[in-house]
Amino acid sequence: MDAMAGGSGAVGTVVVFYRPDMDCVARANRLAGYGPCVVVDNSEELCDAASLGLDPRVTYLPNGANLGIATALNQGVEALIALGCTSAILFDQDSEPSDALLRALPQALASELAGGAKVALVGPAYEDGRLGGIAPFVRFGPLRLKRIAPVGTTLVEVDFLITSGSCINLAAWSAIGPMDDALFIDFVDLEWCVRARNKGFSVLGAPAVTLAHSLGGEPVRVFGRAYPGHGALRHYYQFRNAIALMKRGYMPWSWKSTELVKLPGRLVIYGLFMSPRSEHLRMAMLGIWHGLRGRLGALYGGETAHR
Repeated sequence: MDAMAGGSGAVGTVVVFYRPDMDCVARANRLAGYGPCVVVDNSEELCDAASLGLDPRVTYLPNGANLGIATALNQGVEALIALGCTSAILFDQDSEPSDALLRALPQALASELAGGAKVALVGPAYEDGRLGGIAPFVRFGPLRLKRIAPVGTTLVEVDFLITSGSCINLAAWSAIGPMDDALFIDFVDLEWCVRARNKGFSVLGAPAVTLAHSLGGEPVRVFGRAYPGHGALRHYYQFRNAIALMKRGYMPWSWKSTELVKLPGRLVIYGLFMSPRSEHLRMAMLGIWHGLRGRLGALYGGETAHR
């Protein structure tokens, strides 16, 4: 993969660590074989790359605290820009990208840009077998999301993509701006994609490319349907950031209406079907209150909200 060899025009990768195990390290080391790879570690305990077992080619940035996914991604992207990369593929520590993905996404982005298109990022369809296989792409629509089946080979214009697996056009980074640090973890990808589209950039899904990706912890089943499972603290951020973003004028009304419809259902699911029920409900309500008040950033020091 010549485009990932380093230097001008190179494709780099960013991986965000949080209390990584040896499998996470092995995945990052594999990426280092393709070109510039930056690992940003949000674990509370400061480590060095050698003690973790990271490949010497990995640029390792330990934070010594959980600064949130947005801050970590911003650090990784800025490091790749400094290394001369022109695009960056972003990954969670548990994502399993195929060789085909690592080739196809940068090629698709480069092809679109060469044709004069204004593109912010290209991303795969993600596959979580626990939730029913390959998830559809989505567009915002009044009261509900419009789901687009990931079929064929033609790139699909969408309203947002999840962070992991997305290949970002770094030439657009300064125009769009960095990820919103204040959001900390949830809706970071969605908010950035909305800003990108507001600036005239396209967000494109690649239906022929898939990424194995676990969305949250063990799913919970409600009336036969699987919902991603998260800890109560993570639900705090989901509710808080949803409310906070609804108050922002640049967020589309189509998305706001969808969230307003979904929030009551989420409260019921978290409060009745996830244990401990009272804690999930309490944190969700606290998130709503803080969202209304405009309180953002980390709720506590030493956050453990990656799941």
